Amino acid sequence: MQKILDDIAAEMARETDRGKVADYIPQLAHIDPNQFGIAVATPDGHMYAAGDASTLFSIQSISKVFTLTIGLGKLGDTLWTHVGREPSGDPFNSIVMLEHESGRPRNPFINAGAIAVVDAS
Repeated sequence: MQKILDDIAAEMARETDRGKVADYIPQLAHIDPNQFGIAVATPDGHMYAAGDASTLFSIQSISKVFTLTIGLGKLGDTLWTHVGREPSGDPFNSIVMLEHESGRPRNPFINAGAIAVVDAS
C-alpha cells in the first residue's frame, strides 16, 4: 500500500496543471496549489500516507460527506425525512429553495442541508 501511495504522490508532484485555488474563501486563497497529500486508513487500523499528507488544511464543504455518513449511520433512511436527495440548482450557500420547499433542504450537500443533517442526528 505504501508503495502505491508513494507512486501516486510522485506522479502528482510532476503534474503542472493544478487548477486554481478557491480565492473567494479566505482560508483557501493562500493555499499552495502544488501541495498534494494522500492517506489511507485500512479497516485493520493501519495508516499509510504520502506527499503532503501531514500538512494541515481546511476541509470546508467536504465535511458534509462525513456529516451525512454519521447521520445515515445513526438514523438510516429516516434521515431523508429531514433533508431531500434532489439537486438544488443553486449555490451551496443559498437559502432561496428553503422557502419553496417549506424549510426542507433539497440535499445534504448544501449548507442548509448539512445543518439539517446535524440537527436530525
